[in-house]
Amino acid sequence: MTINVALAGAGAFGIKHLDGIKNIPDVKVVSLIGRELAKTKEVAEKYGIAHVTTDLAESLKIAEVDAVILCTPTQMHASQSIACLQAGKHVQVEIPLCDVLKDGQAVVQLQQETGKVAMCGHTRRFNPSHQWVRQRIMAGEFHIQQMDVQTYFFRRTNMNALGQPRSWTDHLLWHHAAHTVDLFAYQAGSPIVKANAVQGPIHPVLGIAMDMSIQLKAANGALCTLSLSFNNDGPLGTFFRYIGDTGTYLARYDDLFNGKDEKIDVSQVDVSMNGIELQDREFFAAIREAREPNASVAQVLPCYEVLHQLEQQLA
Repeated sequence: MTINVALAGAGAFGIKHLDGIKNIPDVKVVSLIGRELAKTKEVAEKYGIAHVTTDLAESLKIAEVDAVILCTPTQMHASQSIACLQAGKHVQVEIPLCDVLKDGQAVVQLQQETGKVAMCGHTRRFNPSHQWVRQRIMAGEFHIQQMDVQTYFFRRTNMNALGQPRSWTDHLLWHHAAHTVDLFAYQAGSPIVKANAVQGPIHPVLGIAMDMSIQLKAANGALCTLSLSFNNDGPLGTFFRYIGDTGTYLARYDDLFNGKDEKIDVSQVDVSMNGIELQDREFFAAIREAREPNASVAQVLPCYEVLHQLEQQLA
């Protein structure tokens, strides 16, 4: 059985999903939704997608669409997830699930009422580097004592990953911190019981803090220190240091190194080295097997509860 997909958001991240889906059998993108019709048509032609629109509602009316992947601006994630579930479609929404806690709670409630698969793109759960560490944790061979994480970008103007102007403003707390807050609790296997945050000055044009520091503590005593910046002029990205009882590991996206900076082969961890593709594979497998996916909206909701607490603190 082929799963027919509508993908909303034909920008930098939507294209990453299209590239990942090409490698997954019996999945077909049949509808592409984008803000600018001409640009969206261009992407659709390249990937052989028949239907193009600027309106998600139009795609949700297509009977053969089984599932939707949302790669749209943060502020639309929760409301669009709800629209997909109300239309009877499975949904995978890119991180973050929401930027207001009650909206995320509404998505989780509706998922439970409809029984549809609803998943959030917490890619770090799927990157082979982090999976390798998790396998050692699950085998009882490694326990996290501290995670030290740096999320650094150079984004003093409102640009996306392709260097194109954004129609919306990205957020260190609700987007970039969400990756680490969720991953820390997931890898520690313990809920976050203490969270503190401080932030730098608010940017006069963008209206957001460009620098932030977050401290977390899990119930089992594990610690996490997270530094975030949009002011960092390279190297860019997120770098994770796992400090544990039996070793130290550095994860840089899909690559992993030990404390001596020797590379660890993670190529056999999963069927692909592409975290986005692995995330999509989990989404489609959960639909076929009628089960809860890893990174379901219910599983990631505690992360957004922590972000909400931190937002209250910063306010």
